[in-house]
Amino acid sequence: MNKSLSILRVLCMKSALILLLINIVNNKISAQEVKPLNLNKPEIEQWFTDLGFGMFIHWSMDVQLGMVISHSMVGASEDYLNRYINELPKTFNPENFDAKQWVNAAKLAGMKYIIFTTKHHNGYCMFETKTTDFGIMNSPYGKDVTKMIIDACREAGLAVGIYFSPDDFYFLYTQGTPISRTRKEALASGNPELNEYAKKQIKELMTQYGKIDIVFLDGTDQFSKTELAKLCWEIDPDVMVTRGAINTPEQGSPNNPIPPPWEACITLGHQWQYRPTNETYKTAKDVILKLIDIKAKGGNFLLNFGPDALGDFPTEQMKVLNEVSLWKFINQEAFHQTIPNQKKIKDDNMWFLTSKDRKTVYIFINEDQWRFGERKVFNIEGFSATKKSQISVLGHNGKVLEYQKNVNPAPSVKHTSEGIEISVTRSQRIYNDHKWNNPIVVKLTELDINE
Repeated sequence: MNKSLSILRVLCMKSALILLLINIVNNKISAQEVKPLNLNKPEIEQWFTDLGFGMFIHWSMDVQLGMVISHSMVGASEDYLNRYINELPKTFNPENFDAKQWVNAAKLAGMKYIIFTTKHHNGYCMFETKTTDFGIMNSPYGKDVTKMIIDACREAGLAVGIYFSPDDFYFLYTQGTPISRTRKEALASGNPELNEYAKKQIKELMTQYGKIDIVFLDGTDQFSKTELAKLCWEIDPDVMVTRGAINTPEQGSPNNPIPPPWEACITLGHQWQYRPTNETYKTAKDVILKLIDIKAKGGNFLLNFGPDALGDFPTEQMKVLNEVSLWKFINQEAFHQTIPNQKKIKDDNMWFLTSKDRKTVYIFINEDQWRFGERKVFNIEGFSATKKSQISVLGHNGKVLEYQKNVNPAPSVKHTSEGIEISVTRSQRIYNDHKWNNPIVVKLTELDINE
């Protein structure tokens, strides 16, 4: 009898082990098989693509030390994690924070939406939540910055966007799970408690601030992003989910056009969050050329900024943004209701956009060291001028060149055997020293585009 019971116990243990292994394999397979789900409405995707240019803001309490946002927690010692979680939040007091200043800076640059990091991977909530005390409401500052940014966006007419990470290192720490971005137990697909926790937080964000226009779901686990996206669409079928549902290349853009919607998210410097030392920022011209290239390929450009510990946009970032704003102020028409030119995206140092009615072409010319008052001629294949064709340079009337009354700065266009020839003068005085090395935009109407 005892021998039979022993055999039965062994068989039961083997069966349980086999079932466990099958379950693990199935979980791995199901996690691997999860593909992005896109329930965005076509008209919402078109609305999003028309926005074109947005501001990304990475900001959390570890900005106080100028470190990489969140990631220093992975592999950190117990002492480090204890001080990071229990001591660092006690000194986070961004007393200079002014949501309207942030939003106005974005609007002046021609940005149409803002995506704000409501919670990054560290789990620190930059919004009011009932799920945890690990957040800005329990900091010395003690105010809901997410609400203030959302309210300022609405007041300025900008679309409201939130970033949310289902990865949560604080939750893993309190759960006793080793902090990781790759281990199964650190991901929502293998951690049901984490999955439910993230869902509670995204539900708060989607319901306590009024309508959220755009949701950016980060993280390494597609299962968690899909689960959260489904909840977002359930709460508001008209919300636009970007990362998690559509293509969102990071720190670059495709070599060739791809069907919209898609969004390239790129840092102004090298780090997502503000780094006070050893940082190198892109020039305004770098940013402008990326904006042109991404728009010409049919995508959205989400440019990232990182406020400092006091809540200010660092001077180095504002200098770049100021020049971008000036260029966009001159050339904003080229980004309104325009689409990629189907026949020609780029030709040497020129990019092309077409109006939606296919009657107007905008040519972005990136010519280095183009002196004020200098005329240049460009030959462009693939377009045909008509008798009704008109040419102008955005921002300039084509009639006056300052202090040079005998110079005619008017642009011209004529038909050639291979396309068109345009003759253009750099005529607008932008800086006092006349040095303005950013692209100019030529507008051509009533062309035979031959797309």
